[in-house]
Amino acid sequence: MYFFLSQLSFIDTCQVSSIVPKMSMDFWKKDNTISLPGCGIQIFSTFMMGGAECLLLTVMSYDRYVAICKPLHYPVLMSRRVCVTMSGGVWLGAILHSIMHTFYVLQLPFCKSNRVNQFFCTIQALLKLSCSETSTYENLFFLTGSVLLLGPFSIVLASYISILLTVLGMQSVEGRHKAFGTCVSHLCVVGLFYGAASFKYMRPRSYRTPEQDKVASLFCDIVTPMLNPLIYSLRNRDMLVELKKHIQKCRLSI
Repeated sequence: MYFFLSQLSFIDTCQVSSIVPKMSMDFWKKDNTISLPGCGIQIFSTFMMGGAECLLLTVMSYDRYVAICKPLHYPVLMSRRVCVTMSGGVWLGAILHSIMHTFYVLQLPFCKSNRVNQFFCTIQALLKLSCSETSTYENLFFLTGSVLLLGPFSIVLASYISILLTVLGMQSVEGRHKAFGTCVSHLCVVGLFYGAASFKYMRPRSYRTPEQDKVASLFCDIVTPMLNPLIYSLRNRDMLVELKKHIQKCRLSI
């Protein structure tokens, strides 16, 4: 479990680091310019990290399924070698998916306005600047995004249905609470990710507006990765104790 948590932490850090520094400089200096290669790097990194997180959350749900439903087989089914292999598959799939979309967008001819109507570079924003026909690709983009989200989500859903049935069959109340406790944080992260990603990628083109795209990209690519460490930290007792102390200090100061 902790191996995959370290991977998730790395993904979230890279996701935020690829966007926030440049965006902060633009707000501070009022110099909202970026080169096409720089824009491509942002698109590649956000796509790669988003795809990696989607696949990794699926692997983590399987990890929870094995830990709760097949605890005696956990050391074998989730050995170090298996975890590394799964992690490698996650990164390979994310990189290939990101390369495919980034390469297509960067080779498009851009002859319209050079203003990207976004806080940072996204594929949807660049497609609007292209003077070539992109409707076929946009439909393919919608289809691949739906498959990438719904496929892993179905595995997550199946894993947690099995977990729920196993937990409900436990005789010990303490065992039930412990089992549910190990899944709460992951369920919160899954809900945030798939909710934001679905709104960003699975909306039909006819229902999209620039304002909605901005909010969806900001929440999906920046807010959600920043919330993930906080969600997992709330399971730590020491963190909760310190948080209560700070809240009490704030009340006393008020």
